[in-house]
Amino acid sequence: GLAGLTSALKLANHKKVLIVSKREILDSSSQWAQGGVAAVMSYEDSIESHVKDTEFVGSGLTDPKVASFVASHGKEAIQWLTDLNVPFSRDDTTHEFHLTKEGGHSHRRVVHAKDATGKAIQTTLVERVKTHPNITLLENHIAVDLITEKKSLKVEKIKSNRCLGAYVLNNKTGKVITVASQETILAAGGVSKVYLYTTNPDVSTGDGVAMAWRAGCRVANMEFIQFHPTCLYHPKAKSFLISEIVRGEGGLLKLPDGSRFMDAYDERGELASRDIVARAIDFEMKKHGLDYVHLDATHLGKEFLQEHFPTIYARCSALGIDISKQPIPVVPAAHYTCGGVVTDLKGHTDLPGLYAVGEATYTGLHGANRLASNSLLECVVIGKAAAQDMLKHPLASIPEVPAWDESRVE
Repeated sequence: GLAGLTSALKLANHKKVLIVSKREILDSSSQWAQGGVAAVMSYEDSIESHVKDTEFVGSGLTDPKVASFVASHGKEAIQWLTDLNVPFSRDDTTHEFHLTKEGGHSHRRVVHAKDATGKAIQTTLVERVKTHPNITLLENHIAVDLITEKKSLKVEKIKSNRCLGAYVLNNKTGKVITVASQETILAAGGVSKVYLYTTNPDVSTGDGVAMAWRAGCRVANMEFIQFHPTCLYHPKAKSFLISEIVRGEGGLLKLPDGSRFMDAYDERGELASRDIVARAIDFEMKKHGLDYVHLDATHLGKEFLQEHFPTIYARCSALGIDISKQPIPVVPAAHYTCGGVVTDLKGHTDLPGLYAVGEATYTGLHGANRLASNSLLECVVIGKAAAQDMLKHPLASIPEVPAWDESRVE
């Protein structure tokens, strides 16, 4: 995803990089992110406001220092992505970034590429990765275990422990290869595929968190799984996210009789934080015996919907739903893992030689619930910080490690 690709591109001009991708490189949660990247970009907004919103949505469990660090690097993150030619949406008149507002935000600060921001970013970065002479890409390979001094070398009475690489399964041949490395970055995403209904792709199975745990790293806050309030409900279609920016631009949640209900739960209505909206929808579904509720955007008009939400419009149309005339049936679905492998602001884990970035981590930013569009921001900021820290280390010889033991059953 975005965190791993950011680290790779930041490292590649100075070190050789190997990227291991469970399936195709575009198969990640970042690819499916619709909303955007939260960043303070206007004079009406402030870093303090962004931090305050992050803390409030995180139910008081957000680390203020982490929130301040990430928010203060937002504009820099957007500039880097822009320099790579990510096609962010612009205002037709001013040609400045078109900023939208999502649940939990006090200002318009979400920089986006219509309603397919993740795809726009990932496509741009993958093009760079595939053409960089210092990056080798192994697609359809899945890391199955980390190689460590204590576990893999079986050195008696060893005082130190270090990550030396990973054992990687070739999905096509069924053979495990041994990859030794000076340093290793886990950017393996979240765990939401353990749930029946999720917005995540099939690769989000928590492998990175499990490997780090087995290697001795701390894991925190795994109980905090964020549910996105609006996932398309269709009995014959795979789960599909209906972006929060639909509500940010005026979409309304309604019961089948056309009545709104969010104002009874929060004064911010449809733009309350995701946990509040998801619980409200769940309560209303149970209260009335419903399979779903309606997200009504018909009043926004066909032209506006096609311009601002082309991906959602096309997907719903393919399923026989004209969102300019009909409300969208939606249900909450598992969306984001707020916990993960404990790291600092440079991606360090408890295991020397092992970094972790992105959704697989717990940095302290998200607390009990993530503020919308802070995930892509964290990917770029921490992904860059991890790479910069690694570049401080001198080039060293790759360690010799034992080949995978085919008799292993653990």
